[in-house]
Amino acid sequence: MRLIRTGVGACVAVTVLAGCGGDDGGGGAAGGEVVDGGTFTMAMDADPGSLDPQMSASSNVLQLSRFAYDPLLNMDADGQLVSGLASDWQVDGQEVTLTIADGITCADGEPFTAADAADNIDYVGDPANQSPLLGTFLPPGATATADGSTVTMTLESPAPFVLEGLTSLPMVCASGLADRSVLAGESRGTGPYELTEVVPTDHVTYSLREGYTWGPDGAGTDAEGMPDEVVVQVVPNETTSSNLLLSGGLNAATVLGPDAQRLTGADLFASTQDAVLGEMWFNHAAGRPGADPAVRTALTQALDLGELQEVLTGGTGSPGTTFATSAPVACPGDSVSGALPSGGPEAAAETLDAAGWTAGPDGTRSKDGTPLELTFIYNSGLGTGGSAAAELASSTWQELGAEVSMSGQDDTALLETVFGSGNWDVTWLPLNVSSPDQLVPFVSGPAAPEGNNFASIDNADYTAGVAEAMAMNGSEGCDTWLAAESALVRDADVIPFANQTVNTFGSGARFESGGVAVVPTSIRMTAG
Repeated sequence: MRLIRTGVGACVAVTVLAGCGGDDGGGGAAGGEVVDGGTFTMAMDADPGSLDPQMSASSNVLQLSRFAYDPLLNMDADGQLVSGLASDWQVDGQEVTLTIADGITCADGEPFTAADAADNIDYVGDPANQSPLLGTFLPPGATATADGSTVTMTLESPAPFVLEGLTSLPMVCASGLADRSVLAGESRGTGPYELTEVVPTDHVTYSLREGYTWGPDGAGTDAEGMPDEVVVQVVPNETTSSNLLLSGGLNAATVLGPDAQRLTGADLFASTQDAVLGEMWFNHAAGRPGADPAVRTALTQALDLGELQEVLTGGTGSPGTTFATSAPVACPGDSVSGALPSGGPEAAAETLDAAGWTAGPDGTRSKDGTPLELTFIYNSGLGTGGSAAAELASSTWQELGAEVSMSGQDDTALLETVFGSGNWDVTWLPLNVSSPDQLVPFVSGPAAPEGNNFASIDNADYTAGVAEAMAMNGSEGCDTWLAAESALVRDADVIPFANQTVNTFGSGARFESGGVAVVPTSIRMTAG
């Protein structure tokens, strides 16, 4: 999954999934003749922290990992599986076999083997290691063995989109598996670039690897126009990123809101991704207001979600329809609109009254002596539209009788809050996935920190629907998947309320979007 932000990961805010988007073929500053070498500079909105590729689902880390690490499989712009580290693959019931291609080497010169791939799968698959990629890109209970160049994955239960998940699971080389502590600031991968410098809160630098030929569908680093170096700079402010793009100080940045319109008007190149931009979560943990379904329902009823969508997206978005929107979408449809709690502020007040949350003389509601106090956090990478929409939601809830403490947090801080301290009641944290199974560990199962279920959701109808859908093959289960999602919306567990096409703009370069905003092997430097 991924968080949507203004940084490098645009399909995102916690997890990145499968392929999405493409490019618009735009010209402008990226429309010139392809030129070899040089430095490709792009922006991310927050310091990524540890760069261990299997221990974070943040979009910043997922994007950075693609420079230095490869998945077993890739997905092309049409949603078709293509080769990665594996040259052949097959699914037979609950057994998946993959053949590791010959000649793949790690940045340290050692070969990458089928045994290494099996060790990666077993590491992520071991719940004791607490990888957030377990259940997202790798089915729970999956184990692997190696024989020669063949990896055999055994699934504990049916997993209809198992291959799609593998396209986002980065593989670590043997030296990194042996000593994971080095992965926080060094790379141990097979990717097209090698990590050469990390300056916390400032930038990360990667250098091109010669002889790399095993990228998506055989892409290599000998292609004309590949940069010799990639520098990813921390630029928290999207207006600053926009100005740097226009002045030539950046080659790529994902930008939302009014600044995106300004860049579009400047005729810059843009690679686009469809994404959930507004997604509201309620904390169900014991002792939090959201543990009461009446509170969740009333807070949702009180909001004009259409107005929030307009404010958040600057009038350029659309209502939320499903939880999985990153192209290629495995199960298109509408699991949201027909299930939304509705009725407006008056209905919301009635819902709270009926549940015993009564208003005092000052208008503040309480129940059994406990005031209705909300800690509301949102992703600051949502830009000025996000701040304005958050203010609108906060004022609406205050009118309803809640005391609201609101703050914007960047990608890294937001994840630390929801997965760590747990000190929140409502969060706007857009998780972008392409297949519905990738959402499962975030809305069911063990609560954080033991699992990815950061909101402590326990929805029996959703769980039952997932169990039924997982036994079906691929898209055959889509109606069941969508019905399960509707149960989450009906009970106000999670509310997707705004979608938008998100642009990663280019200046002096062009590139394609895949599971991340910039596919490394697609970068082509261009003359001004």
